[in-house]
Amino acid sequence: MSQAMIDQFMEMVRIPSESGEEARFLDYLKEQFIKIGGKAEKDDYGNLIATFPAKGCTTTVPILMSCHGDTVQPGKDIEPVINGDIISSKGDTILGADDKAGIAELLEAIRTADVYPPLEIAISRQEEVGLFGVKNMDYSRITATKGFLLDNDTLDTIIIGGPSYFAIDVEITGKSAHAGMEPEKGINAIVAAAKAIAHLNLGRLDHESTANVGVIKGGLIRNGVPDKASFLAECRSLKHDKAQKIADEMEAIIIKEVEAVGAELTMKIDNLCKAVDIPNDSDTVKTAKAALKTVGIEAETTFMTGFTDASIYNNMGIEMAVVGIGAQNEHSTDECIAISDMKKAVGMIKEIFRLSAE
Repeated sequence: MSQAMIDQFMEMVRIPSESGEEARFLDYLKEQFIKIGGKAEKDDYGNLIATFPAKGCTTTVPILMSCHGDTVQPGKDIEPVINGDIISSKGDTILGADDKAGIAELLEAIRTADVYPPLEIAISRQEEVGLFGVKNMDYSRITATKGFLLDNDTLDTIIIGGPSYFAIDVEITGKSAHAGMEPEKGINAIVAAAKAIAHLNLGRLDHESTANVGVIKGGLIRNGVPDKASFLAECRSLKHDKAQKIADEMEAIIIKEVEAVGAELTMKIDNLCKAVDIPNDSDTVKTAKAALKTVGIEAETTFMTGFTDASIYNNMGIEMAVVGIGAQNEHSTDECIAISDMKKAVGMIKEIFRLSAE
């Protein structure tokens, strides 16, 4: 692995790209892909899509390589620091290895590979806040039916499945009143929300299902019976039918408890992603395992109840396995990455290229 890749990674993390503010970083990447022989353009949503002709082979079958270009907060004024084999931030921000390490590794692999099939590269926006970039991607620009998402942390696991996800937004309307003078004339919207939430089954429901309430808002003044409250809930499961059942049960409980207090409600339930499951013997999984073996890693397949862009790609009919980039402690100010793991990731990507070119 070249010093140039480390220098480029350090340069990339210094460019702020918190979700929704990725334009400058994606413009930078566009120039980098063009510089090493590709064609690159943004689609109407601002995702970056690049293509490279085959190198050192005659195959005409493309593969899709994908990463996301946004980071979580705090992702501005990042100052990367190298301490031996480890790259981290100074400690007051994230590092941004999620997912800029994947991008840096991909660029290095393309620069140094002797062979690769036709490549289609998709760098999405707003992955961290709801996979909005990949959901709004211009798929008319993508012809590949198989590919690899560089967005898993550990190199020794390959993610082959993700959950169905339901977002539940609840708005409650009660009746305002003076809390000291005439509370009996009011209907407390916060109480209605609290009773509903208290009756929900939350947390780890089983080995493949979870439910949560993450936000609650309500009230304006201490001495007023609040007439407005809202909360945001979610549920997810690796089985779509199970996720649907959990969402239906949550809906029924919320309606029952809110109406029991005498309040009214509006509820919006969105199935934002449907469960996916790639077979263990699929081409992408076999290729990823073989590629990792060449860098000394015996990888295992796994499922996750979190989300990556691969969930949407697979929903769209593009078989995508999620492979590791070596990042650690993502989404925290302790985020870091080992240079030695980045080197292994580059080797894995180059072997994926070689195997896909055969």
